[in-house]
Amino acid sequence: MKDPYRNSTGIYDRLIDGMNKGLKLIGIRMFRPSKGMNILDVGCGTGTHLELYQRYQCHLYGIDLSPAMLGVARKRLAGSAQLDLADATHIPYENGKFDLVICMLTLHEMPPASRPLVVEEIQRVLNQNGRILLIDYHTGPYLPMQGWISKTIIFFAELAAGTNHNRNYHNFMKQGGLASLIAQHGLNIEKEQILAGGTFGVYLVH
Repeated sequence: MKDPYRNSTGIYDRLIDGMNKGLKLIGIRMFRPSKGMNILDVGCGTGTHLELYQRYQCHLYGIDLSPAMLGVARKRLAGSAQLDLADATHIPYENGKFDLVICMLTLHEMPPASRPLVVEEIQRVLNQNGRILLIDYHTGPYLPMQGWISKTIIFFAELAAGTNHNRNYHNFMKQGGLASLIAQHGLNIEKEQILAGGTFGVYLVH
């Protein structure tokens, strides 16, 4: 399968990570991990999210479908995480392994049929007392100015990502985004923050 990120890894972090780092830090404040926890990042990309968890001395894992992204992540994390090329509809770990599973700006990219399978897999590998941190686009309402500006930037960014990506994004929004997936799978919201004028949602669920 062609890797859509093969030619963009060099600029991905410079363009994307700076804008998203604040969302990641909010997620850490929602659930501050303890030493020795098992943490999985579904759609780990270049490893910048897992990098923030290194200081907590956790056992770090990441999966992604992009060999190019994983190549950057392996250099960044320098052996401090187990990183696997894998499809999130078939997470390659045993039941109940993880204390925290992160899924950030990944579900909106997926075909509609894949999203429920991914959430089911996340639930499978989560332990009984574990938490799921979901971060993705929010369906609004959007606040004047800040929300409208952020929504416009997102619209053009997703358009530039390609036809399939853009189609999946619009379907994700039309179907109700994260809130809809959380409800469909019987997950309970423990904490939530709606940010950037209503354009991003951060949910800690169990």
